[in-house]
Amino acid sequence: MLNISLKRINENIDLSKYRAFRIIEERTVSRMLIKVMTIVFVGGIFAMFLPWTQNIRAKGNVTTLSPDDRPQTVQATIGGKIESWYVQEGDIVSVGDTIIRISEVKEEYLDPMILDNTNNQIIAKDESSKAYAQKATNLNQQLDALVNGKQIKLEQNTIKIMQTKLKLQSDSIDLVAADTKKLIALNQLARIENLYNDGLKPLTDLEAKRLSVQEANAKVISLQNKMDASRNELLNLKANVIAITNEYDDKIAKSKSDRMSALSSKYDADASKNKLQSQYNTYEVRQNNYFITSPINGTVTKALKTGIGELIKAGDAIVRIIPNEYKLAVETFIEPMDMPLLEIGQKVRVQFDGWPAIVFSGWPNNSYGTFGGEVFAINNDISDNNKYRILIAPDPDDNPWPNEVRVGGGANTITLLKNVKVGYELWRQLNGFPPDYYIETKFKDVKTKAPLRKVK
Repeated sequence: MLNISLKRINENIDLSKYRAFRIIEERTVSRMLIKVMTIVFVGGIFAMFLPWTQNIRAKGNVTTLSPDDRPQTVQATIGGKIESWYVQEGDIVSVGDTIIRISEVKEEYLDPMILDNTNNQIIAKDESSKAYAQKATNLNQQLDALVNGKQIKLEQNTIKIMQTKLKLQSDSIDLVAADTKKLIALNQLARIENLYNDGLKPLTDLEAKRLSVQEANAKVISLQNKMDASRNELLNLKANVIAITNEYDDKIAKSKSDRMSALSSKYDADASKNKLQSQYNTYEVRQNNYFITSPINGTVTKALKTGIGELIKAGDAIVRIIPNEYKLAVETFIEPMDMPLLEIGQKVRVQFDGWPAIVFSGWPNNSYGTFGGEVFAINNDISDNNKYRILIAPDPDDNPWPNEVRVGGGANTITLLKNVKVGYELWRQLNGFPPDYYIETKFKDVKTKAPLRKVK
């Protein structure tokens, strides 16, 4: 009844008999709603004083605590062609188990006797080195012989010089005696000539004295020639010292040069031998790498190369292996603003993807399906996603993590901080402030003693 007509009938009808009119005339807000709103308001006021645990929530994934326990990718050390597979996906392998065998494809390694041929070359170079070493030893002995020969020759020449000096000294004495005899013979000849002229001596005596003078003169000339020959011999012997020295020095230098050449050839042979030995080791290691083995105990999860005869390069991934035994951890990333709030050993609650859980972030003790953890490591360098990486390990004082959790699964982490009131937390959230940061420190009483002053 809108009562917009000029002829109204509401005064002629008893509206109280009709329930619809009674509902319309009632108030839009009932007393029950007011009571409910009042109770909610009062409860909200009391809730503002309830305790609330500040936290940092982040998304991460399950990994392992040690890098050795993470999934390993087996790579080919050398390039080649796949000849045969010894495992399949899902097989359990141990350290050293053969995964695949490859064959050689490079031309320089195709010789099937490459190891034997290289070993023969090493033996030949070793024998060559020994021969040069023996030659150097012989030349060294020859050098010692030349040095000793030079010394002997010089000593012999020195002895001859001394002998010549003595002979020259003896000849000088003989010459003095011959000169004396010549002088006596001349004096006797003069007296005999005077006596002959006086008729006191016969002609035969005069001729005898003249013959004596001639003999004495010849003796003197002979001795002078002998002394000149001795002097020349002495000069020759003195000059022979230089000749002997030069001759033997030339032979010694040549012997040393030959010895150094032999040693140089030996060192070249040794270098070639070492190079060949290195090549031999390279060939041997390369042949050992034809069999690609498992580096860990684990399970083959995925073959990254397939087929027989497929060519692979050095460094190509072959298979992925997951270790059988590992310690789980969760890696998560937090905002740089929350980085100062974390420290090693801080408690964390972890919710794993696929695991039923009821989470109350502000009341972790009342949550269901979460597991305890603690901060194990904090990276100081920022990641590619502009967040800091945190590694969380299981809390030894809490329930163990479920065995069904696998590496690579998702996880939600709740890092527990300070306990505050709900009202304060709402105020902080509305203003966009970071959680409270506090560290409990204990200060010890330190007794200080004032320094003594010097009395002047």
